[in-house]
Amino acid sequence: MLKRRLSIRRSPCPHFCTSIPAPCPVPSAANSAEFTKTWKTAHPDGTVITRDVSANPSAPLDVTWIYANFTPEAARTPEQKALLASSDQLVAELKQADEYVIGVAMHNFSIPSTLKLWIDQIARAGATFAYGANGPEGLLKGKKATILIASGGVYEIGIPMGGLNFVEPYLKAVLGFLGVTDIQFVTAGGAAQLMKPDADRAAFLAPTIERVRTVAA
Repeated sequence: MLKRRLSIRRSPCPHFCTSIPAPCPVPSAANSAEFTKTWKTAHPDGTVITRDVSANPSAPLDVTWIYANFTPEAARTPEQKALLASSDQLVAELKQADEYVIGVAMHNFSIPSTLKLWIDQIARAGATFAYGANGPEGLLKGKKATILIASGGVYEIGIPMGGLNFVEPYLKAVLGFLGVTDIQFVTAGGAAQLMKPDADRAAFLAPTIERVRTVAA
């Protein structure tokens, strides 16, 4: 069976680089690129769908979008269908993929705003979750997600500073709500040290890259 993987990333550089040059201080793209390379080797017949949420940010939700979303599909006007077209495409990508990998840099202890905009577009009742007799039920069951996090400081869950880490619990809660419970986190914490002129970027990334390769294989 051919596998499909959806890669969601927030480009860390102003030019939306897909592979970070050595001087760039942010390891997010390097980890995502290594994951993709390793995954392709393990699944030579697989398909990778890439969604860069910074290069192509989703529009913020407004009352018109919300009203269109809660209008029964058969009753939607052409304008409402057009308004939901981008969201429909994003949801279709999620449904097509067997695995997800999300590359995310911690921003002020949480996720970047562009990733939140994407989440708002794909967390849709009737599309990725549904309300039943026992409450909400995720519709993306059987999927696997890997979250590649980069943070300036060290905020591992379980240490004192871990209480400031809202990236892992939030993404775990959102994906779990949508039915995705097989989730792994790989974090490159302490990336702020790469801002130093004498920083050894390769040495810093080596342990994380090795774990990325293990998870992706």
